Amino acid sequence: MNILDKAIAAINPAAALQREKARWQLDVVQKFRDSGYDESGASHSKNSMKGWNASSKSPQEDIDRNLHTLRQRSRSLMMSAPIAVSAIKTNRTNIVGVGLKARPTVDRAVLGISEAEAKAWEDKTGREFELWAKSKHCDSTKINNFYEMQQIACLSWLMNGDAVALIKYSDSESAFMPYGLRIHMIESDKVCNPYSSGSYVNLQQTNPANGNRIYNGVEIDKDGAVVAYHICNTYPQSSLQAEKKWKRVEAFGKRTGFPNVLVIFESERAEQYRGVPYLAPVIESLKQLTRYSEAEIMAAVINGFFTVFITTEKNTAEMPFTGIRDDDSEDADDARSYGLGPGMINILAPGEDIKMADPARPNTNFDAFTTSFAKYIGSALEIPYELLLKQFGASYSASKAALEEAWKAFRMKRAWLVNDFCQPIYEMWLVEAIAKGRIKAPGFYLDAAIREAWSKCTWNGPSQGMLDPLKEINAATKRVELGVSTRQRETMEMNGGSFDDNAEQLLREAEKMGEINQLLKPPTDSGESGDWAEEKQESEEEKHGENWS
Repeated sequence: MNILDKAIAAINPAAALQREKARWQLDVVQKFRDSGYDESGASHSKNSMKGWNASSKSPQEDIDRNLHTLRQRSRSLMMSAPIAVSAIKTNRTNIVGVGLKARPTVDRAVLGISEAEAKAWEDKTGREFELWAKSKHCDSTKINNFYEMQQIACLSWLMNGDAVALIKYSDSESAFMPYGLRIHMIESDKVCNPYSSGSYVNLQQTNPANGNRIYNGVEIDKDGAVVAYHICNTYPQSSLQAEKKWKRVEAFGKRTGFPNVLVIFESERAEQYRGVPYLAPVIESLKQLTRYSEAEIMAAVINGFFTVFITTEKNTAEMPFTGIRDDDSEDADDARSYGLGPGMINILAPGEDIKMADPARPNTNFDAFTTSFAKYIGSALEIPYELLLKQFGASYSASKAALEEAWKAFRMKRAWLVNDFCQPIYEMWLVEAIAKGRIKAPGFYLDAAIREAWSKCTWNGPSQGMLDPLKEINAATKRVELGVSTRQRETMEMNGGSFDDNAEQLLREAEKMGEINQLLKPPTDSGESGDWAEEKQESEEEKHGENWS
């Protein structure tokens, strides 16, 4: 012990013991340092790492507490930043497009039905679902049909971090809408802790009725399972004069097990209950790029005003500059006035000089800089910059590779949207259709496996674009010939169609063309007469005449 430690020990033995303990802990830390990641990413001694004091806590503290700010900034970028709009809408267009269409595909092996029976059931069920899906009455607000709600769900998911849909049922039936299932899309802000302002999450809030914790409107039980959602009747941060009330909605129906609330989001961490906006990792970069673009545009606009500055030793009030001078202006001979015009000669007085404003705009490096910046942003968002900027200036191979990489992400997000939104709604609709006797499905309520077999459905959406259709079709043909793909799969990926439907249509068209060809075919007997014989004779005469000439 040094002199200071001995003095402290004599006056305050407890403090001395605490200093000794701290010194021992420091020695232990130093002993185990300088190995493994301590020399790289976990280093505290390198100059490049000394100021980097990263800290991460629970998903609720890292995500939910900052979610309000992330949403507001994401929406602001969606309204003002062109690249942000492109990133979100490019995803929406390729994931959903005009809508993901349901195509029932029952499992015949489990159900023990023939191919013809399965085909008939699938066609009828598809028509019944289309009756509900294409009507605005499937929307609780009577604004959008099911396919338009898919677009809203996708946009909300990307912009806000998650999309929320409430499942409702209407008692009013009519001839044009025999189903009572209704979908009510709401903003994710409405799912929040009771009596909160929307900008702050009380991580310690509990439900007094059962002691469950509530994280940002999501109530979980002691096992961490979601049991209910707390939904406000209006926007928590809204300034409109409306009384705010919260309603607790159970996550799943007790008898059916179907969800009462559909929440679509991408999970980043375990025990995460709310989503993060799609633009969150690049919010700062997008804002800085937007500011830079606005500054460059403003500089170019200012440069458009041709400005001349005259430096002089006189009083500025005596400057006679009059601007652009016409040839017939009254003061054309006034030697004291200066002007700009074709062939104009101005004689400056002693002590006067002219300076031209030259901000050097537009910046010649603007396009290269923004393109380079878009590459970094696109890589973080899993969108190649060619697709982000809608600029395909590279070779066919490079552009094709960019599209392939982008479509890996699009297909993954589409699968999430189908699993979390489309398929659950289809299954709830199917239960209602069977219960009302509009569709027959034997054994549907008796066994979970049979129910799953009847509920199988494929969702077709926009397909990947083809840069060179001939090359794409030749490649598809080779894949089918080698057995690594099927005609059904290639048809779906090319245009979202069905090979079976195409084959039936082609068969009908072939029959029609056979009938038409039979009608156009000339008679085979030697007794040609009528218009056909006359036309043939005229044709032969014209042919011989051409040969003779």
